[in-house]
Amino acid sequence: MWDEDIWPFVETPRLDLLPLPGEAAGALMAGARDRARELIGAELAEDWPLADLEDVLPLQRLATPSAAAYGIWLVVDRQTATVIADVGFMGPPGDDGDVEIGYSVSASHRRQGVAGEAVAGLVSWAFGQPDISVIHARCEPDNAGSIRVLEGNGFTADGVEGGRRRFVRHRPPSA
Repeated sequence: MWDEDIWPFVETPRLDLLPLPGEAAGALMAGARDRARELIGAELAEDWPLADLEDVLPLQRLATPSAAAYGIWLVVDRQTATVIADVGFMGPPGDDGDVEIGYSVSASHRRQGVAGEAVAGLVSWAFGQPDISVIHARCEPDNAGSIRVLEGNGFTADGVEGGRRRFVRHRPPSA
């Protein structure tokens, strides 16, 4: 389904991660879920995408395949061929090799390890890129689930920024 020469693809034990194609982002913006489903090649969980993703769909819609890799990635449950979450970056790496990661899981698929597995997959992909050396993440101070996901994926607390807890993970020496 996915041409890895054009689009990156990550496989975890239960999930497939792939960048959201620009045309599918446009379809989601227009409320054309059937068209988005067709373009993605997977069903969409009834409660996906979450509202916070809608703010970045216009940027993803305009992204080239190489730029899309530093935006929204779909999280597809391989068993049901359904998009159940998203994970991704807040843009390409800066000159210092830093990226910021974020994620959200549809309410109907939370507390099943989806976020942790998706973050692990994308972190592994990121550290396979020569221009990424540090990954940051932020979450609300009382979001115990996100804190567990980040800490479980090797992130360490790195202060507070804009009222949100900040976490960091550096490229392992062998990566």
